[in-house]
Amino acid sequence: MKFNIKKSTFYLSILATGLLVSTTSCDESWLEPKPLSFYAPENTFNSSSGLWGALVACERNMRHELTGDGPPILTEHIFTEVAVEGTTDKSGPAQDMNLLITPDANLNSANYNRIGWYWYEGFKGIKYANTVISRIDDPTDYESEEERNHILGTAYFHRALRYYRLTNQFGDVPLILEEILEPRLNFYSTKREVILRKMKEDLEWAEPWVPAVMDKGQVPKGAIQHLLTKVNLALGEFDDAIASASRLIDGGTHSLMTDRFGSTGNDPSKNLIWDLHRPENKSANVNKEAILMVMDRIDTEGNSGGMSSMRQGVPFWFTNINTPNGNRGTIDQPGIEIDQVSTYGRGIGRLRGTWYHQSMIWDDENDLRHAPGNWMDMTDLVHNNPDLKGTDDYYGKPLQFRNDEGTVLVVDTIRSWFSWPHYKLFIPDPQNIRPSGGHSDWYIFRLAETYLLRAEAYVWKGDLTNAANDLNAVRTRAGAAPYSPDQMNIGTILDERARELYYEEPRKTELTRMAYIFANTGIQAYNGKTYSIENFSDENFLYDRIMSVTDFYNKGVSTRHGDTYTYSPYHVLWPIPAPAINSNTQGIINQNKGYSGYENNVPPLTTIEENTSE
Repeated sequence: MKFNIKKSTFYLSILATGLLVSTTSCDESWLEPKPLSFYAPENTFNSSSGLWGALVACERNMRHELTGDGPPILTEHIFTEVAVEGTTDKSGPAQDMNLLITPDANLNSANYNRIGWYWYEGFKGIKYANTVISRIDDPTDYESEEERNHILGTAYFHRALRYYRLTNQFGDVPLILEEILEPRLNFYSTKREVILRKMKEDLEWAEPWVPAVMDKGQVPKGAIQHLLTKVNLALGEFDDAIASASRLIDGGTHSLMTDRFGSTGNDPSKNLIWDLHRPENKSANVNKEAILMVMDRIDTEGNSGGMSSMRQGVPFWFTNINTPNGNRGTIDQPGIEIDQVSTYGRGIGRLRGTWYHQSMIWDDENDLRHAPGNWMDMTDLVHNNPDLKGTDDYYGKPLQFRNDEGTVLVVDTIRSWFSWPHYKLFIPDPQNIRPSGGHSDWYIFRLAETYLLRAEAYVWKGDLTNAANDLNAVRTRAGAAPYSPDQMNIGTILDERARELYYEEPRKTELTRMAYIFANTGIQAYNGKTYSIENFSDENFLYDRIMSVTDFYNKGVSTRHGDTYTYSPYHVLWPIPAPAINSNTQGIINQNKGYSGYENNVPPLTTIEENTSE
């Protein structure tokens, strides 16, 4: 499979304001054709504002991971232990992974999976960033060296973010460090560690030049430090990870939110966790926990229809559930006496939380993230079908999974019956009568994760006291009792990440990163096993982690359509899309083991010099 990045010069959309011509007579000189070169890169990128405009494309590219129907972030979750693909009325969604996840399958569709989106959009983000990096000295209007280096540092961040994701989704991938001005068909895979090392160097260079405070949606210094911490962990450089995380945590710009705040801060029926995830509070200046955001408002240019978080992550609750008397119990009609759709949204259960995420990780009844009002169980809903009123005694009473005789009342237990984090997924949606999840800014990085990253680094080093201190900063903020040092391991870190970062973190990326660390270091996992990079796709921590807690992949669970949930160790890395490899006719992009095309691999490039000499 060959990879072809087409001519990559990024052409900005120029605001029409400065181009309009006002005429007060019959003078038709404005009809004369103007040279198209006005829009050429050498004219567009000869100013600092032109380069900033190119970086807006990186920000938009980042936002689209979370917006629209079937957003890519779902794919990051269903390849882990926290969720599975819940669409059960057709074949094609990523359930039977062994059958469906192949290089030549449809890898970029809301109806299947979004693996291909990550590949192509990842390289688009790299393309946009490389345009700025290659043209950084074109502008003649810099006010200072600081301004130039700020722009360059921001571009380095966006390129490093994409490569961090790609190397933990696909492993070895092509390394592209400059703007491509003509079609190329001769790309080669570069070793993952070489890419990450280069990204570390770039981020370390960028850190002193990027200001600590930026407009919301732009990259601040804290985002550089946060991403650098992840890259340091991926490289197994734990002391450096602790240092970069500490510069962020102790820097004074960001802090965990521990007191009520924002538009909901005075509502006694809510709590701090609810405040933290309200759309209007995420980017508020008072919110010091937010580090990096994507901005999605109703009037955002190029938006994709909102977050649709309720549609994706809330059960298909309004059908397939009967009363014990055998009548249809629920309905998604707005404005009825018991209007549940306006409160919880019209979910279709696409992102189906596992038992691990619904139940296993919740070990403290005081945890606000799992408290009534924030967390929803199906029995918190009631039979609201108006046709039941006066005819069925269960009208207005809580839903039941079984009747007194033990008969299951739910037609589709996969799609229509599971718990969910209401505080995280509920987004008002004024544009839809039956809400799907409207427009909202969304966290990319926030300080709670920084604490968990530093805690993880301490665990790798065996410093369990400091690991517990950092994890407990997040845990006790949510009202849960602290853990002791002897309870700390990578599994504990992953449990806390699942509680805190569901529908935020790129879960598969982080699990694969941890699997690489176990394989590269030989550190014994909490399950008693050690792993090796030599057989990474045959035996790895990610697969063993999922199999140890799953209630789907190792139990022969099938959908109503007859598809059985399957998963294999080689899914630790995704398949590189076949069109990317096949079109790269003068080079070789390696395929990952377990997928067709792996037999054509050649050793990946191991130096930057090899890569740039192509």
